[in-house]
Amino acid sequence: MYERYAGLIFDMDGTILDTEPTHLKAWHDVLGRYGMRYEAQAMASLNGSPTWRIAQAVIELNQATLDPHQLAREKTDAVKAMLLDTVRPLPLIDVVKEWHGRRPMAVGTGSESALADALLNHLGLRHYFSAVVAADHVKHHKPAPDTFLLCADLIGVAPQKCVVFEDADFGIQAAKSAGMDVVDVRLL
Repeated sequence: MYERYAGLIFDMDGTILDTEPTHLKAWHDVLGRYGMRYEAQAMASLNGSPTWRIAQAVIELNQATLDPHQLAREKTDAVKAMLLDTVRPLPLIDVVKEWHGRRPMAVGTGSESALADALLNHLGLRHYFSAVVAADHVKHHKPAPDTFLLCADLIGVAPQKCVVFEDADFGIQAAKSAGMDVVDVRLL
């Protein structure tokens, strides 16, 4: 089905790994310490964004005066403490395994590199990918195309010869802006 592509790029959270419930629990726990609330639908609309950007939106919603980068670090620490025990691969990992060695592949994620590497290594999946591009590797995050353009560059494939697998609107927009075809995994 993906024979015509020279490179495959995968989002991580919600695409190849089932991390969303853990991320939401971490937000709930961390925000609870500050008596802050969030709207699940608003959080979902920010999927694919770096954690500090989500923290900034939550801080604005709650009219708080916290540092979004500090709040993001607290949330990331909470996720790390839970994720290694709770996260499992999603069915799309079968596509990764099927194409391993046949096409170069990369992960393009809004997560920080330490978290992405920890998860992929813990689950024994890191070796499938020639490159992992995380939020701390680019200046402009999804919906900007930078994450996926860097993925294509690192795997040595022209953007128009890549397909991106995504589960978030920001990521789909980023892939299209990069000139890549995109598979909305929510429709699979």
